[in-house]
Amino acid sequence: MALIGSIDPSWKDMSKYVVHFAKAEPPSTAYDNAISILFERRIVAAKTFGAGRKLAPARRSVCFSEVPLHHLKRLADVRGPHGIGFRKEFLVERGGGPILYAYKDTPQAQSINAMVNAAANAPDAPVWNIAPFVDLPGTYGNSKYLYEWEREWRHVGDLDFSETDPAFLIIPEDLHDAARDFFHSAKVDHVGPSYECPFIDPYWGEDQIVAALYS
Repeated sequence: MALIGSIDPSWKDMSKYVVHFAKAEPPSTAYDNAISILFERRIVAAKTFGAGRKLAPARRSVCFSEVPLHHLKRLADVRGPHGIGFRKEFLVERGGGPILYAYKDTPQAQSINAMVNAAANAPDAPVWNIAPFVDLPGTYGNSKYLYEWEREWRHVGDLDFSETDPAFLIIPEDLHDAARDFFHSAKVDHVGPSYECPFIDPYWGEDQIVAALYS
């Protein structure tokens, strides 16, 4: 897609992909939620994010990260070792994209807050197409909301996909063989989607990830 610029392979600080990690939501584990995503072929937009996220017109979104793949450990340490990766083009074609950061109390933050508050009773106002893509990092009371390191992307609403859409699955290495056997059986028995894309472990080094993606 022309909208996505080419990335030189030597640029280790950039990625061609976005990833979504399945989080544990007790009583479900991260593994349970990853299996649900893969079986349903859908990532559910469960929460609202961005400017005005607590106002009634706020739209639920799915979150991704474009962190370079050899730094997936940063996310896995926080969210768990199970996830799914797509090429950036896949998300852009469906209306997703990278978020913007308007730091708390800056003129930019004040402007976006003024716009969403003015549209609090107008769910069709154009600002609600922008609001989910603008975060306001800062300290709020005793809490710090500072997640720029995630290089976040979002998609408004549930994200549906086919088993051929993911660029790779994020699975711990010790489960790779079992996962391949499981998906092969699902294909043979026609009981569910079969994912034949590469599998990568989020704790692998760059060489292992490159070998898995391009072998």
